[in-house]
Amino acid sequence: MSPRSYRMGQRQAEVDETRARIVAAARAQLTESGALSLDAVARRADVARATVYYQYKSKTGLLEALCDALAAEGGMARLAEAFGHPDPWTAVDRFVEVMAGFWSVDPACTRRLRALGALDEEVGRVIAERDARRRQGAAVLAGRLPGAPSDAAALLHILTSFETFDALASESPSAAPESPSLGSIEAIGSIEAAVPAVTRLARAALGAPVEPGAPGAPGERGQPAS
Repeated sequence: MSPRSYRMGQRQAEVDETRARIVAAARAQLTESGALSLDAVARRADVARATVYYQYKSKTGLLEALCDALAAEGGMARLAEAFGHPDPWTAVDRFVEVMAGFWSVDPACTRRLRALGALDEEVGRVIAERDARRRQGAAVLAGRLPGAPSDAAALLHILTSFETFDALASESPSAAPESPSLGSIEAIGSIEAAVPAVTRLARAALGAPVEPGAPGAPGERGQPAS
């Protein structure tokens, strides 16, 4: 490796480390305060405010980078596996699982981020764009389902939302702390523990065929056999 190539590689590594530190600072600040100030992020990351602007151009750019980091950590690349599955119902199941993995990366941060989106137009736009991508994915999967209702895409989009998983996780029997407090409420419940419930809801709402031997299947007690 030439000295020039080495220096360029070293500079890129330094830039990457700085960007990662800024994103981590944004994530921590958002989780702790429910707000996102570029000045506060710069102080937490121990960089100049101008550095944050240079790297991300705006709060929107920083939010996009934060969402990308959460997506990478949450395994959103596995969506290709869901969309590529030959069985349409298994594809829906995989979609539910991947979304649960994403939402479970940092529920406290995601909860704060989505709450802030209702108050801050700039944050709201970023969230809306990300939700639109999930809506498009839901539409693709719904379009493959035989006999699905006309609102199948909307139903799948709603059922795979953070709000659905978060609500179901908070209702889990193992989610209730012995002595609830504000701090514990932020942490209780497992998003991924809600996967079976969301999967059942999605299959029922989208008209999945009932498997033989399952409750309510034809031929079961009280059900006419075909």
